[in-house]
Amino acid sequence: MEKAIQLKIRKELNGQQQLNIIKLKGCLISKGYTEIIHILDKDEEFHINSFATPKETKNEVQEFITTFINQQHLEDTISLYR
Repeated sequence: MEKAIQLKIRKELNGQQQLNIIKLKGCLISKGYTEIIHILDKDEEFHINSFATPKETKNEVQEFITTFINQQHLEDTISLYR
């Protein structure tokens, strides 16, 4: 396991955005992609959420996250952070 995935998440969210972010994190855990998500402040506007995932599932996880972001219209709220 390595800390392979990082998400940049806007701090100020409306209720629906918060619910969708919680849903995404729950899906990541329930699908077995990770067991814990670490949250750190990036700056006044964003948090960085990072989690370890097996190396062999990294691309699958990134595709899942990208699809989720697009389906929920969260492009201005959350992004993969590199």
